[in-house]
Amino acid sequence: MLDALKTAGALASLMKKKDQLKAAGDRVRQRLSEIRAAGGSGGGAVRATVSGDMRVVSVTLEPAVCMGLTSGRDADREQVQQLIVEAVNNAMDIAKGMAQREIAKEAEAMGLPNMPGMEGLLG
Repeated sequence: MLDALKTAGALASLMKKKDQLKAAGDRVRQRLSEIRAAGGSGGGAVRATVSGDMRVVSVTLEPAVCMGLTSGRDADREQVQQLIVEAVNNAMDIAKGMAQREIAKEAEAMGLPNMPGMEGLLG
């Protein structure tokens, strides 16, 4: 209960500082666009890089994976597709964690440490 009152007081204080709040949001957006998280699947045969603002930056396939695409078999194509999905999801999970830490760091700098719901902000 006391924590909730502290958080409510901090939020009320922030509403008086709209310009600072906007600047903080801009800083977070900028940092998130610069963050890169790498994920992989298939023992590194497929790698994906995702930014902190959850945009896929790159997907890299090892030559052996590409060879699987030339076989013409549906099973090989489906396996490659699944590896890509796994690599992207892995990178997204890592990026979410990095983004949540950045947001929490900015919130703490603004006097809002341990705000309820911050851990689930990005899913």
